[in-house]
Amino acid sequence: MDAVSTRVLTLNGGSSSVKYGVYAVGEAVVELSAGEVEHADVDAAVFAEIGGGQPDAIGHRIVHGGIDLFAPVRIDAGVLARLQAATAFAPLHGPASLRMIALAQARYPGVPQIACFDTGFHARLPAIAATLPIPKALRDAGVRRYGFHGLSCESILAQLGDAVPHRLIIAHLGNGASVTAVLDGHSVDTSMGLTPSGGVVMGTRAGDIDPGLLLYLMRERRLDAAQIETLIDRQSGLLGLSGRSSDLRVLHASGDAAATLALAIFCRSVAKQIAGMLVVLGGADLIVFTGGIGEHDAAVRAAISADLAFARPIAQRVLPSQENAQIARHTAQLLG
Repeated sequence: MDAVSTRVLTLNGGSSSVKYGVYAVGEAVVELSAGEVEHADVDAAVFAEIGGGQPDAIGHRIVHGGIDLFAPVRIDAGVLARLQAATAFAPLHGPASLRMIALAQARYPGVPQIACFDTGFHARLPAIAATLPIPKALRDAGVRRYGFHGLSCESILAQLGDAVPHRLIIAHLGNGASVTAVLDGHSVDTSMGLTPSGGVVMGTRAGDIDPGLLLYLMRERRLDAAQIETLIDRQSGLLGLSGRSSDLRVLHASGDAAATLALAIFCRSVAKQIAGMLVVLGGADLIVFTGGIGEHDAAVRAAISADLAFARPIAQRVLPSQENAQIARHTAQLLG
């Protein structure tokens, strides 16, 4: 380990779990320890599991920084206020991240805390991708395509190094899932939009659906905003389709008609997004599968690839999503 390395604790809250780790960041990023808790609402027990003394800094994965927070930033009262406002864009993730920040501040008072944003990689999407077809007043207020899983995408580029191709598609497939088109190392389109609810079918999220359905639910079923949010973010996707589980391992094992259909719809939705990114990029030189499903579920990858058989054969790789290492890298760089 580099004698002048920075010791960074990373806290990475996803929609279904919290991953944490300790890294030594010098000329390289070295993982010292890591773990995961299979629920988003953790308590101070996580810090007891980390052990090993006080870190030099703490890096947090923040899914959405709102309309003006994209680059990594040191957390202070002003940043916390903006993160609170941004929870409207990521209700599954934002409140949990704020709780993690509060726990970390209480556990390690005075230690610098850095927010690293999933939207950062997509901050400079071209207008044709970022602009939503809505009235100008809303667009001027910051309603746009933001895109997510940016830290995961950055970690894929870091792993590819000099082998990053001209035209790359990254399929991050987990409980949350997205597909991103990368041209010469820059995001040029991505499947998620204003919030992490859009795009492909996910574990409990519906992904892209007819907006008229939401109007129907309000008008005919008398659902309010909170009820609709619960329905499309927590009760839909693979869980809603199967009536059984959002876990693909459970669905593979069950083999009943609803589970089989849920798996088929998930794979088809990912394939359709990848096909759309082929249009954006004019083809692709490489598709990278990452995330828990993308990395470990060979049957899902095979089904997606079969749907893409019409296209010219495209090289594929499976790489781990190293979001925590990317958070540690950003944190150390910001501290200088």
